[in-house]
Amino acid sequence: MIQNYFKMAWRNLMKHKFISFINLFGLTMGLVCCLLISLYIIHETSYDTYHSKANRIYRVTRSFNNPDGAVTLKLGTVAPPFGPLLKNDFPDIQKVTRLLPNGKTPVKYEDKLFSESQLFFADENLFDVFDVNVVKGNPSKALTDPFTVMLSEKIAEKYFGKEEPMNKMIRFNNQFNLKVSGIFKSFPSNSHIHPEIMVSFNTLKDSAVYGERQLQTNYGNNSFFTYFLVPENYPVKNIEAQFPAFIDKHVFFPGAPSTIQFSKLTKLEIQKLTDIHLYSHTDYEAEENGDINRVYVFSIIALIILLIACINYMNLSTARSTLRAKEIGIRKVSGAGKGELVAQFLSESVLIAWIAMTLAIFIAWLILPALNKMAGVELAAAMLLNWRFLLPLLLVPFIVGIVSGLYPALFMSSFQPVKTLKGLFKAGGRSISFRKALVVTQFGISIVLIITTAIVFQQLRFMQQAKLGYSKEQVAVLPYYFTSNSQFETFRNDLLTKSYIRSMGRSSRIPTGRLLDSQNASAESGDSLQSVNVELKYLAVDHDFIPSYNISLAAGRNFSTGVSTDTANFLLNEATVKALGWPSAEKAVGRNFSYGNISGKVIGVVKDFHFESLRQKIAPMVMSLPKPEQANFFNALSIKIVGTNTTEALAEIEQKWKTYLPGIPFEFSFLDDNYNKLYLSEQRQSSLFTLFAGIAILIACLGLLGLSSFAITQRIKEIGVRKVLGAGTGSIVLLLSKDFLILVLVAALIAFPVAWYGVNRWLTDFAYRIPISWWIFAAAGIMAALIALLTVSVLAIRAANANPVKSLRTE
Repeated sequence: MIQNYFKMAWRNLMKHKFISFINLFGLTMGLVCCLLISLYIIHETSYDTYHSKANRIYRVTRSFNNPDGAVTLKLGTVAPPFGPLLKNDFPDIQKVTRLLPNGKTPVKYEDKLFSESQLFFADENLFDVFDVNVVKGNPSKALTDPFTVMLSEKIAEKYFGKEEPMNKMIRFNNQFNLKVSGIFKSFPSNSHIHPEIMVSFNTLKDSAVYGERQLQTNYGNNSFFTYFLVPENYPVKNIEAQFPAFIDKHVFFPGAPSTIQFSKLTKLEIQKLTDIHLYSHTDYEAEENGDINRVYVFSIIALIILLIACINYMNLSTARSTLRAKEIGIRKVSGAGKGELVAQFLSESVLIAWIAMTLAIFIAWLILPALNKMAGVELAAAMLLNWRFLLPLLLVPFIVGIVSGLYPALFMSSFQPVKTLKGLFKAGGRSISFRKALVVTQFGISIVLIITTAIVFQQLRFMQQAKLGYSKEQVAVLPYYFTSNSQFETFRNDLLTKSYIRSMGRSSRIPTGRLLDSQNASAESGDSLQSVNVELKYLAVDHDFIPSYNISLAAGRNFSTGVSTDTANFLLNEATVKALGWPSAEKAVGRNFSYGNISGKVIGVVKDFHFESLRQKIAPMVMSLPKPEQANFFNALSIKIVGTNTTEALAEIEQKWKTYLPGIPFEFSFLDDNYNKLYLSEQRQSSLFTLFAGIAILIACLGLLGLSSFAITQRIKEIGVRKVLGAGTGSIVLLLSKDFLILVLVAALIAFPVAWYGVNRWLTDFAYRIPISWWIFAAAGIMAALIALLTVSVLAIRAANANPVKSLRTE
């Protein structure tokens, strides 16, 4: 019986090849999108689940509040004393482990010089908490001794080739040597952190590196990723509830009043390890995290595209029901029951779904590398064989086949045999109304996707073309490694003799980064200094930083090399003047001001500029000039290049770099490239939206093409009569297209408020955003109408130009 159903299903597919192709293509493309997006979702939701104790591991985060209680800064890291204190004060915590990222670090082996960005200090408890595949060395001892290091297999091969890496010595930052004590396999791609070099945490206890006293008492350096392990099903909220008392008990700062409650100013929170990638969006993370909202959006898009394909099947199946009316009548007269007919029609839809799924798997496998490149992910085709994916995959053809085929099956199996055999059957109004509703749904979804794609593209262009308040073009950015001010000045003076190098500024951070540093401030109010209740971000700069970026002054002057007292003075931005309640930039100049342990005067106010991404509002900022002996305040060097000979300028910079810093690799980036990377996520999102919107519209158009084909075929005699009576091609095309255009108009009216709500929610993530223009909605509606008109017109023009004599003979 079942074999007979599928045999008949195959014959019907071959009999109506055009409609079968539309259905098969639509379902295949819908399933390809579903497969690829499902791979992405599985990958995103699998982060850190590979650890055997994943459900027992938590990370401690820290946030800072202003006196009003508003959070001003949230970090995925905490100060070093918290780790041991947590283990000491909360006996239910079984293990605590800490990781300290060291940023870009020069590492040397013999005559080979490397710059490593994934270098961490890691303590010996790491292997008791996380699953790390150690291939050489003893995990329980490899990170115990100071000045030892573990390397990933990739790094070991890069440094030593085929040589035995164990016990080899490598040089760290031209400061000290490290002995290789172990080799481990790189962390999987679905890990929120990827150390490639792990230096023993005990190395930090050396006073020349960091200092044991600092590890025990420094509550200001919040750079340490801190994790802890608890027993199975342990209520971690119990620990979190005790954090305020824990903070008040331990946290202190030299010179702070003894009455201050630090729990009112700072807060510790707990994050589940497996929640970090999708739910953690602190101001400082080990790597860029994903976003659960993005997972939801692409899940909806996948279902929407599949729904459009299923709608095509329903529409075309019910539309061609008149062609199968006699077949159904004969089957009923021959004794076939409604259940058998439903089974027959469902077997057709399931067969198409299975063919579509087979093709979809093959196509998805082919285009997966291109999608990885476009989306910036590492999805592997092998994930298709994962049991979490494979079991639902086998059920999909049945689900899709039943969802898309159930209504047509029930509809066609209800035909009355007497009417169908006498040729009196006509598709009822309910069937036509349902098909119209499906067309409205298809085009409504397509219009929403068109609007969303346009808004994402516009916001992206706005961010790329926004006036930032500084010049980002032809600024080469390098890490700052000079150990003395005099060494840098010699380097600087050598380069400034070249006409293509205009200026060279140092700073603690560079534009396109985050402003994460802040200290207590006091500002002149009346005749005295009053404590400031607003968080003021800190930036250390030298006198060449402002001109290197062409930052404009609103009032006052820049730091000067000829004024020795400038190391006790300050530059503010306009946002700071406004936050302090001072009347104007001009009146801010000359006022007394204190920041951290420096007291002096405001000598200048710079115009507001977008130091951070346009997702963040311009923050109130304080700039100070470190003393000559405080070169360690600087982390970056910005070199402004002029003219067109950039290659020659970079070659000259590299040659001087190697002369003055022979033990440090020469690495640079251009600030405009850094700026573009800020919005890489949005660029990828825009590309994916465009791709999926295009697929959705294509599937909808194919469905409309098939539907209009049936509609025109049913009206072929009417067209012939109208032509005989003198109707022109244009009027006939308009007649045939009118009904479909009305459906598109209805779809647009429904889609507009849905699209507005979605894009408005998305734009709230940006402090600086585009207005939602009405013309985008109008253009999307017109585009959808033109696409529909073009699709229908292809067949309508052919029908209008047909010989009316042949049309009138057709019955």
